[in-house]
Amino acid sequence: MTPSETFAELLRGPEPFLALAPMQDVTDLAFWRVVAPHGGADVYWTEYFRVHGDSRLERWILDSILQNPTGRPVVAQLIGNDVAALVRTAIELQRHPIAAIDLNLGCPAPVVYRKCAGGGLLRELNRIDAILGALREAVTVPFTVKTRLGFASFAEFDNLLALFARHDIDLLTVHGRTVAQMYRPGVRYDLIAQAVRSLRCPVLANGNVYSAEQALSVLAETGARGLMIGRGAIRNPWLFRQIRQRQMGHAVTLPSGRDVLAYIGQLWDSQVTPEASESAQVQRLKKFMNFIGEGVPPAEQFLHEIRRVSTRHDFFRVCEEYLDHESPITLEPLETAQPQGLPG
Repeated sequence: MTPSETFAELLRGPEPFLALAPMQDVTDLAFWRVVAPHGGADVYWTEYFRVHGDSRLERWILDSILQNPTGRPVVAQLIGNDVAALVRTAIELQRHPIAAIDLNLGCPAPVVYRKCAGGGLLRELNRIDAILGALREAVTVPFTVKTRLGFASFAEFDNLLALFARHDIDLLTVHGRTVAQMYRPGVRYDLIAQAVRSLRCPVLANGNVYSAEQALSVLAETGARGLMIGRGAIRNPWLFRQIRQRQMGHAVTLPSGRDVLAYIGQLWDSQVTPEASESAQVQRLKKFMNFIGEGVPPAEQFLHEIRRVSTRHDFFRVCEEYLDHESPITLEPLETAQPQGLPG
């Protein structure tokens, strides 16, 4: 089967499916290579292709499609507001082995939404309407959308749902926060459930899925077709496997501290670039550690120390101090940890 046929089967299938969320400059090809052997998602979303009048497909994102190491379908995500450029890019991407085209209507990064892209488009429903119509006409593989509940208020969601209902999209992923919320607490799973009830297309639930038990609770509360997981999968690459274990009624297999330490080592090796200095490499890994550290007890103390290292030696010294043991670790985030936002 083609990737799009495999994806279409997942959309119709009897069991909820699991997707890796797109997170810019994090969920790249190198990260896919690390996370897939730990259980992996059923579908992978690329980082977003930036689309404008003079844009070309970013090679490093295209490589995640052409060198896909996961064996699972890949959805190519677009971000932008230029209708003609979005159509051009969608047509070009369909020459490659993609499962679907996805439109990003949720990125909360100010540098993005101030340009009326990502979550910024949620303030301009007429513009979204024109984009959805043009892309639906141009896209012959499944066409999907990732959105937030609104730009500033949950009250905006009713109008958004009415807009999505007018277009023949194949899947809607709903991140249960507004753009203004960024990644702060208060995910509205009840509004994701409203989308499930209101739309003909399947809906994926997204936002703060952090454990197998809680994942099943979100599925039950929302009735969603599946889950899209981002930060939780960075923190715990075993999470997809753990959710499947719970779905089958099995006990969850927890990693040991040394398993987590090995995962961090794999991330380090995957992110090494010859031209990067040691300090730059450490800073790069801190982007991952901001999430992993939320689940390493005591999280506040671990994050305080890891955010202050500047050498490889000190980076692994701190990691080993907290993780060089065989005790199981849940990797569930602690309330004292302060999550860091990512565009996506």
